[in-house]
Amino acid sequence: MGQSSGSAPVARARRLLTLWDLIFFGIVLIQPIAPIPLFGVAQKLSDGHFALIILVAMFAMMITAVSYGRMAALFPSAGSAYTYVGKGLNPHLGFLAGWAMFLDYLLQPLINTVWISSAMHDVYTPQVPFVVWAAIIAGIITALNLLGVRSSARANKVLLFFMFVVVGFFIVLAVRFLYVLQGWHGIFSIQPFYNPATFNAHRILTATSFAALTYIGFDGVTTLTEDVVNPKRNVLLATVLVCVFTGIFGGLEVYLGQRVWPNWHTFPSLVTAFMDICGRIGGPVLFNAMGVILILAAFGSGLAGGLGAAKLLFGMGRDNVLPRSFFGYVAPGTSTPTYNIILIGLLSFGGAEMLNYIGSAYQHAGELLNFGAFLAFMGVNLATFWQFGVLSRPGYKRRIGVDIALPLAGFAFCALIWWNLNPLAKTAGGIWFAIGLLYMAIKTRGFRAAPVMIDFSDDQSF
Repeated sequence: MGQSSGSAPVARARRLLTLWDLIFFGIVLIQPIAPIPLFGVAQKLSDGHFALIILVAMFAMMITAVSYGRMAALFPSAGSAYTYVGKGLNPHLGFLAGWAMFLDYLLQPLINTVWISSAMHDVYTPQVPFVVWAAIIAGIITALNLLGVRSSARANKVLLFFMFVVVGFFIVLAVRFLYVLQGWHGIFSIQPFYNPATFNAHRILTATSFAALTYIGFDGVTTLTEDVVNPKRNVLLATVLVCVFTGIFGGLEVYLGQRVWPNWHTFPSLVTAFMDICGRIGGPVLFNAMGVILILAAFGSGLAGGLGAAKLLFGMGRDNVLPRSFFGYVAPGTSTPTYNIILIGLLSFGGAEMLNYIGSAYQHAGELLNFGAFLAFMGVNLATFWQFGVLSRPGYKRRIGVDIALPLAGFAFCALIWWNLNPLAKTAGGIWFAIGLLYMAIKTRGFRAAPVMIDFSDDQSF
C-alpha cells in the first residue's frame, strides 16, 4: 500500500549485521591478546595452572553469554546488564547492577595505566620510578581526551591485524622451540592443566577469579542487537562463540607460554612475563614486537575507558544523579566534559600509585574490576532465570534445562568466582557497593520510589 500524503515515514533500524560481523566485533572488543598481560600474575596465583583456569572461566562465561543473548532477544534495545536486571528482575536491583558497572568504567583507565607504567618501569626504564610513569601515562590519556582525540575503527582493525601477526609468529616459534628442545613430548603435555606437585583447589578458584578478566567485554556484542539480522539467534550465538574463541585461542597462547617457560618463579617481572617468553623463542625482535602491541592495546583501552567514564559521569551530572554544576559541566564553546576527564585522570594516577604502594598493583586492579563485572553477570543470570524459568508466558513451554538449570548454573559459577576474589578486592568493592545501596535508599525514600536511571548507552552526547 502507498503512503498517504502528509504522513511521516516510520524510522526503522536497518538490520545489516550478520553473525560473523558480531563475532568480529566481539573479538575486537576482547582482543586476541587478552590473556597475555595476565600471564605472570595468573601463573603465580594458580601456581602454574593458567591453561586450566582460563578454560574453567570460559565455561562460566559461556553460560553467562547464553543469558545475555536471551535477555538481548527479550529487550532488544537494552544492551547492558543494568537494563536487563532492571527490566527483567527489579528496578532497584538494576540500579545496583548499574552501580557495579559504574565501578568498572572508572577502573578501565586505571588498570591500563598500571600495566603500561609497570611495563615501562620494569622492562625499559627501571631507573625511572613507577610514580613518574603513572603520572606520564595518566597525563597523556587525560590530555588526548581533553583534545577530543579518539581511536578510529580503522586504527583498531590495523592494531588487530598486527596482534594476529605477532601472535602467529609466537605460536610458530614456540612450537619450533619446543620440538627442537624436547620433541613431541615438549609440545604435548598435561602439566599446564594439572601438575600434581603444585595443584591446589583453593588456589585454582582464587586464580580463576583473576583469569576471568580475559573475557571482560564479551557482553558488548549485545549493544548491537537492534542492527543484527535475526537477533534472537545471532546475538546469543555470537556472544557464546566469542567466549569460546577467546578461551580456545587464548588458552593456546597460555599453554605454549607455560611449556616454553614452565617455572613462573624465575620471571624477572610478573607483569611483563609473556614478553620474556617471546624473547626466549624469538629474541629481541619478538620481545619488542609483543611489547609494542601490548602497550598500544593498553593505551587504546585506557583512552577509550577514560572517555567512557567521563561520558558516564557527564550523563549522571546532566540528569542530576550527581551534582550538575561539576559533573554536568562542559568547557565553553566545546562539548568536552573537562572536569570529568581531569577527575578520571587524577583517579587513574592516584589509584595506580596507591595500588603500587600496596604491592601487586595489576592483580588488585584486575580483581577489583572483576568485583563489579561478576556482580552484574550474576544479576543477568538471575534475571534470565526469573524471566524464562519463573514467569509464565502465553504459548511458551518452559524447559527445565535451558530456562532453569542453565541460568542458575551460570549464577552459581559467577558467584563462586566472585566469592574467591581476594580480600582487598571484596573489601574495596563492598564499600563501593554499600555507598551505592545507601545512595539509592536516600534517593528512593527508603526504596519506596523508582531509583534514578543511569545511562550506560554508548551514544551519549555531551
